[in-house]
Amino acid sequence: MPYANSNGVRLYYEEAGKGTPIVFVHEFSGDLRSWEAQIQHFSRRYRCIAFNARGYAPSDVPTSPSKYGQRIAVDDIAAVMRETGVRKAHIMGCSMGSLATLHFGLTYPRMAITLTAIGAIGGTNNAAARAQALRENEAQARRFETEGAAGVLKRLKLAPNRVQLARKNTRGFDDFCKRFLEHSAPAKAAMLRGLQGRRPSLYRFERQFRALKVPTHIVCGDEDDGALDAAVFIKRVCSAARLTVAPASGHVVNMEEPELLNRLTDEFYALVESGRWRPRTR
Repeated sequence: MPYANSNGVRLYYEEAGKGTPIVFVHEFSGDLRSWEAQIQHFSRRYRCIAFNARGYAPSDVPTSPSKYGQRIAVDDIAAVMRETGVRKAHIMGCSMGSLATLHFGLTYPRMAITLTAIGAIGGTNNAAARAQALRENEAQARRFETEGAAGVLKRLKLAPNRVQLARKNTRGFDDFCKRFLEHSAPAKAAMLRGLQGRRPSLYRFERQFRALKVPTHIVCGDEDDGALDAAVFIKRVCSAARLTVAPASGHVVNMEEPELLNRLTDEFYALVESGRWRPRTR
């Protein structure tokens, strides 16, 4: 199996197709299989590269929080690109992966043709809200330790930003649940403490987003409250960003509305690759 090495951690990846590269970065509750509808579509014309983040087998599964972090997640994308010989690519991420995608664009802008961020939850700069979010994050980590993935999944199935997938695509939701149960509960707890609990709010990066020149597509569902505010914020401050709000959709638009996402992404890529993409003028 192919692996990229990122500071001693092996990252499993898969490839399909030929052409301009697209690198797919998955969400916390998924893995590279979450992108199947996109890989089948885009591999007809693009070189699609999807990898399992650290903590998701068959990638290495560290159980120490010190092995996870936002900059680590960004550098893992770069490691996969180096291993596959890719100097520049379209980067597409969902949720946890969308935040890594956005930070990748801020950190390595010359390596990104475009950024597509789906369901990016922004966090908060409010001290009280931040403290509450950290308490909830730690409670979730403890649930993974005491109840395992199965116990956490029972709650996840009822989450307001997840039920749309179950309503729209029962088979797809069943597959999502099966994949979730394959994940390592200790690694999830470590991720929550090392990455999610320490990740800075997107709102702290207003200056950097104002300076960002990489063409950026922000996508969120209209029923994904945690991502809506962040999506509007980035659209307002980043002249290189376009915003799509998917109707009657939750957190994983790539699985809920794959045809919509694929069509909009085709149009976005065509504008950029033909030189017709123009940032918003102020």
